[in-house]
Amino acid sequence: MFLSLPLTNMLYFQLVIMAGTVMLAYYFEYTDTFNVHVQGFFCYDNAYAKPYLGPEESSAIPPALLYALVAGVPTLVIMISETVLFLIQYSSKELDSQEKTMLTGDCCYLNPLVRRTFRFLGVYTFGLFTVDIFVNAGQVVTGNLSPHFLTVCKPNFTALGCQHALRYISHQEACTGNQEDILRARKTFPSKEAALSIYAALYLASYITCTVKAKGTRLAKPVLSLGLMCLAFLTGLNRVAEYRNHWSDVIAGFVIGVAIATFLVVCVVHNFKGKLLLSEDPPQDNMPNAPMMNMSRVESPLEKYIASQNHITFAEVT
Repeated sequence: MFLSLPLTNMLYFQLVIMAGTVMLAYYFEYTDTFNVHVQGFFCYDNAYAKPYLGPEESSAIPPALLYALVAGVPTLVIMISETVLFLIQYSSKELDSQEKTMLTGDCCYLNPLVRRTFRFLGVYTFGLFTVDIFVNAGQVVTGNLSPHFLTVCKPNFTALGCQHALRYISHQEACTGNQEDILRARKTFPSKEAALSIYAALYLASYITCTVKAKGTRLAKPVLSLGLMCLAFLTGLNRVAEYRNHWSDVIAGFVIGVAIATFLVVCVVHNFKGKLLLSEDPPQDNMPNAPMMNMSRVESPLEKYIASQNHITFAEVT
């Protein structure tokens, strides 16, 4: 079936939105286009004087591992699940030629398996970049300090006149430590690790719950889903235990991840209840050309009486 020109334009429009989202996330993450708000601190504030346990790479859950799991695990699970579901349906019924492929442009056809997989993974990828944008925007605007901020800031309290702990220091030149560590310590609210982990866990758990309908999975699905949520929760606990985020940072990250995942699952992919891989009903376009089906007909009492009389007459004649 050919897609109309408005639908083709809508596809291009969605690609433009996706590209714009990726570019905005890139500017937030890897450029200094947006300056971080400089938040002050009180002298000898114990809330920001926790020990510094090293760079992010030395964490129990380093960023490289977290990003690999967040990007790789849902991709593999969705691709494998969609392939298995397609093969099961493919082997269980005879495919109509119009159900095997779907035209997505003027010349290109996509298998229903590819169409569904691209849809679910595309929405998931869009959500990942959206979470990153929300988190980076919050970190840039608030500039909240990490629990180990004073440890990496290394302020000269004597030169700053901190004879009293209630003196408020608001100028950026108060810090004498490594500038990269200081900048990273100013970007903690909300926690990116908590937001990404809970988003990936909730999206994948929703996919498993709504898509997998095999017998014997009534208990396996909630166990697997709750296991994913537990891993995301442990990621947030690890951020607090290593003094890299406050509890408020982690909770805010969880709220952002849950909100975006819920919105995409419910309002965009409609609980993963898209068009079936293989339609069970014959195409409506072919119905006028199809031969008429034999349907049972109920005879009236009068018709039965006339038929019986004809049968008796025929028997007498013979």
